[in-house]
Amino acid sequence: MITFYDFASTVPGKTVNPNTWKTRYSLNYKQLPYKTEWVEYTEEIERVCKKMGIPPTTKRPDGSDVYTLPAIYDDSTKTGVADSLLIAAYLDKTYPDTPKLFPDGTEALQTAFNDAFMSKFGSSWLLLVPVILKVLLPSNVDFFVRARSAALGKPLLDILPVGEEREVQWKNLKAALSTVDMWYQKNGGGPFIMGDTPSFADFIVGGFLSIVKAAGHNIPEWKELLEGDNGRWKKLGEELEKYERVV
Repeated sequence: MITFYDFASTVPGKTVNPNTWKTRYSLNYKQLPYKTEWVEYTEEIERVCKKMGIPPTTKRPDGSDVYTLPAIYDDSTKTGVADSLLIAAYLDKTYPDTPKLFPDGTEALQTAFNDAFMSKFGSSWLLLVPVILKVLLPSNVDFFVRARSAALGKPLLDILPVGEEREVQWKNLKAALSTVDMWYQKNGGGPFIMGDTPSFADFIVGGFLSIVKAAGHNIPEWKELLEGDNGRWKKLGEELEKYERVV
């Protein structure tokens, strides 16, 4: 049995973290049995990872280790893995008879897709912060703000876009998604980046859409974003719903 470590939120039994969604999509797509353990966005992340022998994913400027989610621990191999890309590669290698997250010969391209997708957004990701703060457990908000501020080297709440800057960031975000839409248009048809077959690249986009869908219920701008690009993202979100099972 695989244990999947995901962020706890104010939405019972669900997260809107884009990175952990990539791994949940992956596990469900492969139809692998797993269970979820909800971890608070606090020092608990490091405690859990160290306890299960799950390695850190990066280092702080002072050289200390940083532990992040998503993470999994596979009882069958006694292996712990963190980072959605590394988890996807592990699942493909360990369970070769399940649907591929990286179809043969595409792992390098999909890794590049991940970097390209993230780089398109620049500082527009700051538009997501108010949504994230609303779904975090109240006791976790301070840790999140401190951790993000430390990573950025400046107070997070002081750099959230407002007024004219916010409008510019919205335009940048829409333009970024339209560029990704052009990538999808070259797939020969079908809702996924590879046409009719989902792959990890679609789960990267799906992770972002999870936040858009969560915000779209209350904020017209997010709903507009979801329905943009001729409905590309709404359609993709609908196609991915079958892989959103939470166990």
